[in-house]
Amino acid sequence: METRSGRDAVSPPSAESKSPETVMNLGKSVRIKGELSGSEDLTLCGQMEGSIKLPGHTLTVGSGADIKAEISAKIVVIMGAVTGNVTAGEKLEIQATGSVTGDIVSPRLVIVDGGHLHGKVQMPSPREVAR
Repeated sequence: METRSGRDAVSPPSAESKSPETVMNLGKSVRIKGELSGSEDLTLCGQMEGSIKLPGHTLTVGSGADIKAEISAKIVVIMGAVTGNVTAGEKLEIQATGSVTGDIVSPRLVIVDGGHLHGKVQMPSPREVAR
């Protein structure tokens, strides 16, 4: 941008260029019923029933969470209870306090000692999951 004097004016940096990656947190008292989708990382600590779609982002299910949903995200970290099918484009982690009752599709699967899984597992290549 040029000023009347012919010198270049410096535009202030936008807020977007300074802000770190956003993570949305939904607390223990939050209850959601329906479809949840987004384009940022999400941490759920309450109750959810329906579907969750976070393409290209991380979903973290907190240790006190109770989720009854079909889940699709790039990375899924489970520390609470999930009932429903889970598709992770890159990796699924079930932590020691986590449990999944449902089928899993993910190229990488980590189950920490104490974590529970009751369902089928498919481990396609990352390209196959992206389709």
